[in-house]
Amino acid sequence: MRFTHTIVIATALAGPAFAEDVTVIDAKALFPEGPVLQDGKLYYAQYSGNVASVWDGKTKTDFWKEDGCGPSAVVPMGENFGITCYDSGKLEVISHDGKPVASYDKTPDGQPLLGPNDGAPDGKGGAYFTLSGPWTPGPVVGRIVHIAADGTISEVANDLNYANGIVIGADGRLYVNESYAGTVTSFAVAADGTLSDRKSFVHLYQLGEDPGVFPDGIKVGPNGNFFIGLNSVAAVLEVAPDGSKVLARHVFESQGTPNMTFSADGKTMYVMAVDNEAGVPYEGRVLATTLP
Repeated sequence: MRFTHTIVIATALAGPAFAEDVTVIDAKALFPEGPVLQDGKLYYAQYSGNVASVWDGKTKTDFWKEDGCGPSAVVPMGENFGITCYDSGKLEVISHDGKPVASYDKTPDGQPLLGPNDGAPDGKGGAYFTLSGPWTPGPVVGRIVHIAADGTISEVANDLNYANGIVIGADGRLYVNESYAGTVTSFAVAADGTLSDRKSFVHLYQLGEDPGVFPDGIKVGPNGNFFIGLNSVAAVLEVAPDGSKVLARHVFESQGTPNMTFSADGKTMYVMAVDNEAGVPYEGRVLATTLP
């Protein structure tokens, strides 16, 4: 079963549109989210299914399940994965075959983990994780926590307006989507994992997007550009590394495309598509499309 994906190239005038083939990898994913490609396998979470799944290039299997979790990302952490449990307020660390390793439900000062959402490897065996807070524009209580390779968890940023997708850029800074603000914020990363020098990287409405746009996931693409998945419309924005402009809008036949990742050779983008955003079980699909 094949669909098309349209690429609108951003120019001073309306740019040309190009149709590309789209392959459906998983036709019955329940709110697919937080994908990562590792060792040639595509790992992703199914929020409504309470499972983490893996596709080996031919077959999809579910390798981990926890009722009530509401998983939204699979995050590499050295030899393990971190799973964000958005609904139950936990960060689960599991082995690659789905066995439990560690579990976190609060920071050292006793603060609960409210809305764990996405994560980014720190390159040292640990990872940064966003805590979105409640599914509302206010209060602004989003946070970022860091789990080091030795298992130590600490809060490294707060006062974020629904912290969501997160990635370390080519410049070594940490970038995080503030979904309800429609913006991307960046931080300098110290050797000990702490963050500083908070800056607004880009406000999407200033780049021509609707003021109500809801940026979800964020990744650095094989070409060095930022790719930002939108949960408000079925589009993945391709943004210049300096945040100066939207270079392309990758549009799909769906209601939302919250997240994506890329093949090792950089030729394929794997897109998490949600076809029913009206309510549970939020049916969707996992797509693969060739990049130009």
